[in-house]
Amino acid sequence: MKALVYTGTQMSEIRDVDVPVAGDNQVLVDLAFCGICGSDMHAWHGHDERRVPPLVLGHEAVGIVQTGALAGERVAINPLMTCGDCDCCNRGDEHLCPSRELIGMRVPGAFAEKLAIDSGNLTVIDDDLPFAEAALAEPLACSVHAVRLACQLAGDHRDAAIVVLGGGAIGLLAALVFEAYGYGNIQIAETNALRREMLEKISVMRAYDPLCETPDSSRIDIIIDAVGSGATRRAASALVRPGGVIVHIGLQDNEPGLDTRRITLQEIKFQGTYCYRKDDFAEALALLTSGKISGKGWAEIRHLDAGAQSFLDIHHGTAPPKIILQTGSES
Repeated sequence: MKALVYTGTQMSEIRDVDVPVAGDNQVLVDLAFCGICGSDMHAWHGHDERRVPPLVLGHEAVGIVQTGALAGERVAINPLMTCGDCDCCNRGDEHLCPSRELIGMRVPGAFAEKLAIDSGNLTVIDDDLPFAEAALAEPLACSVHAVRLACQLAGDHRDAAIVVLGGGAIGLLAALVFEAYGYGNIQIAETNALRREMLEKISVMRAYDPLCETPDSSRIDIIIDAVGSGATRRAASALVRPGGVIVHIGLQDNEPGLDTRRITLQEIKFQGTYCYRKDDFAEALALLTSGKISGKGWAEIRHLDAGAQSFLDIHHGTAPPKIILQTGSES
């Protein structure tokens, strides 16, 4: 079968690879779409020792089940693999399982025509939900979880002033989740002019260039750091009001920047988050199915053959917030 293979630092190519064989409790899925994630880019840049080339990356996938009890069903794939029986898994915090991993790390991912995966990782999707929209479920689940954490920490105040750092898919989706939940005072910091222009057109959020502008920090209640760099941690530390909340979901680097002194003195709540619970994934699909959130105006569909160039376009800053690769049929 055809697959986009990560072959080395900043290199990928289309190759013919073996069709996966479904193991115990697994099914074979005929893939339709798979989105390019920031973690895929992190690996492609050579910054993730867990993803060793040659490797098929990709985990934001949807498709049609080919084998097993769900054969013929259109499904969204939850790529998170866990043990299922530790304390975290048993209390519903499977995203904190000590043995958690994603497809596209130790095992081949979904930038391919087919995938073998445990049937428990599949959710049947509504017939009216287009595959290209359903492919946003996984990154949206990350953003849903981040927003839910922020609301728990800050209190459910719809007039809260919110700043999202980073206009990539996770930051944009977090802003859209806040909007879907009734929040209206949302600003999103993005240095890329192409992305800022897109952001202004699709939502009530206000996009600004953090290199030229700084919001009034006296009233920023919630910061979502969807970049996760030393620079954005420094900005978040300075912007959030005393007693406010920073939710850190980006993983760009581990450089200094977080002002722990101000966080301590001003009782600022700092929350890290990486992925999502099963109920967050279900909520993401519900938001997409209802039409409250969609990829219209900011997610671009490209054929799998354009995958290598897509990684380069993202690297050079000439891509929209999300590129979704079509790996198979749209039906």
